[in-house]
Amino acid sequence: MNIKNMCVSTFMGFAALAMTSCNDALDLEPVSQITPPSYYANADQLASYLNQYYDAYLYAPYSGTMTHYWGGWNEGKAASDTNTDIYVNGGGNTQLFADNHWEVPSGKQIQSYYEGIRVFNFIIGEAEKGIASGKLSGADANSYLGEAYFFRAICYFRMLALFGDLPIVTEVLEDNNDVLVENSKRAPRNEVARFILADLDKAIGMLKSRSAYNGQRLNKEAALLFKSRVALFEATFEKYHKGSGRVPGDSNWPGAKMAYNSGKSFNIDAEVKFFLQEAMSAAKQVGDVANLAVNNHVIEPKIGTITGWNAYFNMFSQPSLANVDEVLLWKQYSGPLGHTHDTPYRVKVGCRSGFTKNFVESFLMANGLPIYADGSGYQGDLTLDNVKKNRDERLQLFMWSESTIVDTDPTVAAEDLGKTFMTAEMKEKRNCERITTNNQEIRNITGYQIRKYYTYDYAQTPNDQRWGTDACPVFRTAEALLNYMEACYELNGNLDATAQGYWRQLRERAGVSTDFQATIAATDLSKEGDFGVYSGTKQVDKTLYNIRRERVNELFAEGLRFADLVRWRSFDNLLTKKWIPEGANFWGGEMHLYYAEDIKADGSADAVVSSKSLSNYLRPYSIVQSATNELLNGYNWHEAYYLYPIGISDIRTASADRSIENSNLYQNLYWPTTAGGHAEK
Repeated sequence: MNIKNMCVSTFMGFAALAMTSCNDALDLEPVSQITPPSYYANADQLASYLNQYYDAYLYAPYSGTMTHYWGGWNEGKAASDTNTDIYVNGGGNTQLFADNHWEVPSGKQIQSYYEGIRVFNFIIGEAEKGIASGKLSGADANSYLGEAYFFRAICYFRMLALFGDLPIVTEVLEDNNDVLVENSKRAPRNEVARFILADLDKAIGMLKSRSAYNGQRLNKEAALLFKSRVALFEATFEKYHKGSGRVPGDSNWPGAKMAYNSGKSFNIDAEVKFFLQEAMSAAKQVGDVANLAVNNHVIEPKIGTITGWNAYFNMFSQPSLANVDEVLLWKQYSGPLGHTHDTPYRVKVGCRSGFTKNFVESFLMANGLPIYADGSGYQGDLTLDNVKKNRDERLQLFMWSESTIVDTDPTVAAEDLGKTFMTAEMKEKRNCERITTNNQEIRNITGYQIRKYYTYDYAQTPNDQRWGTDACPVFRTAEALLNYMEACYELNGNLDATAQGYWRQLRERAGVSTDFQATIAATDLSKEGDFGVYSGTKQVDKTLYNIRRERVNELFAEGLRFADLVRWRSFDNLLTKKWIPEGANFWGGEMHLYYAEDIKADGSADAVVSSKSLSNYLRPYSIVQSATNELLNGYNWHEAYYLYPIGISDIRTASADRSIENSNLYQNLYWPTTAGGHAEK
């Protein structure tokens, strides 16, 4: 069954916390009244009911755990790594990176998620009864039941990533205060993760393969990939947060004070090993049969060419991914049905966003050397063309520069086409104008503008219309290769033959030397700006960092970076030292030389770029020199922010007498139990 007709989700932003709002768990209608059991008369009805959850659970941004939103007047998924070290957007996020903005909510956080759990518990229960009675039969029915298990696993994983320890509820609860309070006990996060993997194992056993639906419905391979993601997330979170109080068994773990956890003991090292083994096993089942889209090493299309010029680039910019084996699950759009998005137009004209200097400098040279290494051949950053020259082809393909062709329509004016007809001065002037425009909505705030998800099908992009119909890839097999590599090294301290083979596959496609040992030998961690250099405040070894480098260079703008930084505990350096995001070399390079008028960079409200006195490199959050600009001097971080606060109404509802002191829901570490309270550390 095709899912292209489903409406686009309206969930946006890091702070969008609730799937479905609810006033009080005690006031909810029983699910049987929302969806009567008679609705499941056949497998097609079950499929139709599940269709409505694809957008909400697979394409909506949720703290980096599943970020695939496309829609609205913005760059959509292209901005899914906002609020990390690699991509900045808008005026910055003061809730995350300044003080005293993030507050403990007075209402409910966690209970809103359990509305989704409640629905899937009901669907699973009814489907299992229908299959057992013979009312629902056949491979389709089992596959749709597998989808329900998959959805429940996703819902729990979102909560695990945000809140940590969770109540595990597997049935529709009786509308009774005592029952709800009893079922509000938080299981330690390792138990929750094991429960999620068990749900995914059930889904894997029931789901059909990708070929059954050409990647347009949930499938066995997607479930295996997601299982590897969950297992790797939990393994590395427990490893790198051990001793912080966020891991069961820590001396200051809040769960230790709860009577219902009395007598429990935890061998976290054994848990980490278990999850790493699970990640490797699941990833290998996908990776060993992975067919990566081919990069033919053509970086620019020819005039008159709309598509088909490079399969790797086109994987992110074509209307159908049915025949792209690398994409295990994807979302389709339709112009006639009005299901379109603005992504291709906004990555063309700008959307008040951009890559950071740290990220761009992380890409290797084609010879496999870091840019600072002797003999690398790096051309410097006086122009964007120089930045990209002889670099990893993922940087060349997926970031704009002066010579990038904007449009291949031969009827378009020469100045809009790119390098074929433009002089050097025209190219530089065009790039400068993107950075210095007075239109803040489209300003390129770092000088490094994303080209991933752009399409040369110009019918989709004129006149700022939401006409984009290029498909949204949700799961790619490339991630399985990366998950296996990381899990293997974390488990064994070395890379087995499979991991080494996967790494060579990825580098060969990227146009980078497959001699990763030469890269490791030439790496100087003190010269790397990537947050992934650190776990906590300690540098990881050079091999692990280069595995992390490969991951971000392959998966950027696919919504996984924030979750990676959280599980690696890579924000810790911001606890004691602020980090200032920077972009391209504007004042020390050539871009500003081609602007016809004086560039306003005086720190006033009308300024368009940061002052040269601050840095030659663009500082997107230092443009306005004002006491009210809380990000002027950079980002900071708080220990509490690695987990979300539990809402006060959540805590009271989980208490028989509605008191905070007697609640089965304890507050997360370093968050107070006072509504409106801020992080304590």
